[in-house]
Amino acid sequence: MPQFQNDWVQVALDITSGLSEQDRFERLLSTIRNLLNCDASALLLFDEQHFIPLAINGLSDNVLGRRFSIEKHPRFEAIARAGDIVRFPADSDLPDPYDGLIPNHDHKLEVHSCIGLPLLQDDRLIGAVTIDAFDPTQFDSLKDKELRLISALAANSLHTALLMDQLESNVGVTQAPKHSRLKHSKQSFVGQSQAMLELKSQIEAVANTDLSVLVMGETGVGKELVAHAIHSQSARKDETLVYLNCAALPESVAESELFGHIKGAFTGAISNRKGKFELANKGTLFLDEVGELSLALQAKLLRALQYGDIQRVGDDRAIKVDVRIIAATNRVMHEEVKAGKFRADLYHRLSVFPLFVPPLRERGKDIILLAGYFAEQCQHKLNVSSINLDSKVLHYCKTQHGKGMFES
Repeated sequence: MPQFQNDWVQVALDITSGLSEQDRFERLLSTIRNLLNCDASALLLFDEQHFIPLAINGLSDNVLGRRFSIEKHPRFEAIARAGDIVRFPADSDLPDPYDGLIPNHDHKLEVHSCIGLPLLQDDRLIGAVTIDAFDPTQFDSLKDKELRLISALAANSLHTALLMDQLESNVGVTQAPKHSRLKHSKQSFVGQSQAMLELKSQIEAVANTDLSVLVMGETGVGKELVAHAIHSQSARKDETLVYLNCAALPESVAESELFGHIKGAFTGAISNRKGKFELANKGTLFLDEVGELSLALQAKLLRALQYGDIQRVGDDRAIKVDVRIIAATNRVMHEEVKAGKFRADLYHRLSVFPLFVPPLRERGKDIILLAGYFAEQCQHKLNVSSINLDSKVLHYCKTQHGKGMFES
């Protein structure tokens, strides 16, 4: 017992130390594993009825890409509803969310020990710690007061990290990218490579401004996801995000789609119609494949950005609009400008804050997290108990450096 107490005193000291939150989380799980002789453990954040892994020990890396819905996972639901320690019977018939997710055990977990610790702050669920052992009697001698100590320390560690994250957001602090799963766990992106951490930090920096953003990257890297992330973190998040695919616009209707038209403006204009700018008023307009716009339409778009007003086709009246612009392209825009295919003045207006989305081949082991994310999504869509990835498949994915794009 003295050694037990000493180790947890160190964990308690870690909470107020200069360690990064990720180091604190991992040290917490390492201590749990060493003291309890468990085979697997995880620290998870609770958000919008999902448990999101922040740190793992003894589990496959692709677990970090998963979002466990409590509606789909009865054990996680039991932990979320309990309010106290949950000791699952060794022969529990509730499916284990980690089936097939423990290295060298690519199959359903049979009889084993499993404990869930809900992490509470002011009676509010903020996360959980799960502890598993293959020996069904491993935790029989473990006292509830010891588990509550673990739960309290884990809750304090997570709560401290949440408070620091909130404080940084409130005062507008933008730090250098750090290996923090908590900081980006609620974003739509899956990935912890340096390239993605930098992108997420840039999104966070620009989101709460009204700067125009030009999102660049190859086809399929997830430029639309970036637009959604910027909008959802901005002051305009409660307003509309309007999408327009410029590449799919026939020249004959492109101006009307952007700016609207009045009745009788052209054949077929049987009534007044708002364009995308008006529909996005007070919100955000996402112009996908903006490099496909004709030079004539580029000039009219430039005017709208310069003066903050638009004219419907066939109308002389100017209509004031308050719109934040996010544009995206798979072209190398400075080369398009040099070739005379895109206006330099419009390019500079759109690229006040340029963002580059890296292709998957430059994102290292993110492919493993993405594999876990998509496996979890497909599992629910197909209504099957679990979808797991063979270790050979994961190893193959990690060793490939081809042209991978894949949106996350």
